[in-house]
Amino acid sequence: MAKNSAKTYWPHMILGFLVLGITLSYWTVKSASSIPVQESNQYMLKYQMADMNINQIMEKKIAFDKAYAIHLLNVETMVMTDNVNSNRPQPNPVKLLQGMNAFSYEVVTKDGTKVSDANVTFLLTQPHSRKEDKLFNNVPYEDGKYQIRDVEITKAGRYTLQLRAEVGDTIGYSEISAYLKP
Repeated sequence: MAKNSAKTYWPHMILGFLVLGITLSYWTVKSASSIPVQESNQYMLKYQMADMNINQIMEKKIAFDKAYAIHLLNVETMVMTDNVNSNRPQPNPVKLLQGMNAFSYEVVTKDGTKVSDANVTFLLTQPHSRKEDKLFNNVPYEDGKYQIRDVEITKAGRYTLQLRAEVGDTIGYSEISAYLKP
């Protein structure tokens, strides 16, 4: 009977691969769960609601755009240099002030008549976060324009000014980039 004195390491290798696989799985789950996920608020709705009703939203938006227009009034914009690597021109963002801000919008028909009976909602948000969102429902119509007052901005960075105007069965949207310098 021959004695086999050679050691085999394959059980240790299998155990090592198993421990390595469990460790990498734990690390993947831990690192993925530490990254915050922010919901989209395009069309001033939760992503799920916008996704389920996108056809109706687009029909109402097209009908609004045929009959009406939304204009942001009396704002100062920042002059930005164009990105030479992009073929899309970027509009200059609105310059925000540290502290209190005010915004004025007008909803007009295509012939220039001001619309005073629109249901207007305003949202100040940051592009990739919903923590600092400021929502203003039923914006009042005063002096020929829809005025949003007392919007306090303390954190520097990029923002988006979103406005939704409902006139009858149509809904229009305005989304304008804004920036607060540090």
